[in-house]
Amino acid sequence: MFGRKKKTDVDEEPTSFFGDENDESVEIDEVEDDLDVAGDEFGDESEGPYDITEIDSDDPTAGRDGQRLDLGSVLVPMPTGGQLQVEMAPNGSPQAVHLVTEHGRITVAAYAAPKSPGQWREVVAELAQSLRDDNSAVSVENGPWGRELAAVTANMDLRFIGVDGPRWMVRCVVAGPSGSTAANTPLVAIARDILRDTVVNRGSEPHPVRTPLPVVLPQVLAEQLAAAHEQQLAAAHEQQLATAQQQQVAAQQQQQSAPPAPPAPPARPTPPPRSGESGSAMQQLGQ
Repeated sequence: MFGRKKKTDVDEEPTSFFGDENDESVEIDEVEDDLDVAGDEFGDESEGPYDITEIDSDDPTAGRDGQRLDLGSVLVPMPTGGQLQVEMAPNGSPQAVHLVTEHGRITVAAYAAPKSPGQWREVVAELAQSLRDDNSAVSVENGPWGRELAAVTANMDLRFIGVDGPRWMVRCVVAGPSGSTAANTPLVAIARDILRDTVVNRGSEPHPVRTPLPVVLPQVLAEQLAAAHEQQLAAAHEQQLATAQQQQVAAQQQQQSAPPAPPAPPARPTPPPRSGESGSAMQQLGQ
């Protein structure tokens, strides 16, 4: 089964991710209060996440307890009562799909990885360092797939769960209010259930390591989002027109309420030219 390592495999993991084995130990020691608590223990190897090549059914959207949502690179089961929240990239393409529950938000994403396992172990250390730099409280705990990173930030509590697969890595981000991402909470239990029934479709295209695998929305959802986007654009255009009209009316009212300008003074008549030295010789004789 992919994404699983026996206990004896832990010592055989390559240490080149951190450049030096001792450096890795220092990094992990800084992340964890007690390194012995968080190891690489794994649960039932018959559970997912699965590679799409392991699915015997002709319909990979048929999940263990219901339909999986096909997002291209990942197929995830929908939690009971859950809702979808799509995050769009600046270019208009879907960047992430969040599963929103009454307890918090769950995001499952797949990334390109090398053939050898160990990418999640590297990512955990980097995530922990980044969160510590933001003055967040960080701890590494042991979960069904090994190391899980728990963090308390200024805005929310987070838990990161990762699994290494064949040339891919799955990362599940659990986010919620204070106390909602502890190991024994309903939100984390839902996230783990989702991950156990998730399917990864890596595809055959080459991707640089750590590149997020593309998210593809189902056609119905994509059409709904496109329609909603068009409505937002139309509403924004109408708002711009209304704002321009209001500004025009305000300018007219300001002109009408302004006091009339005082009349211009009458023009002074131009006096006739005086005779003088500048006159003609005939004019001078006439005087």
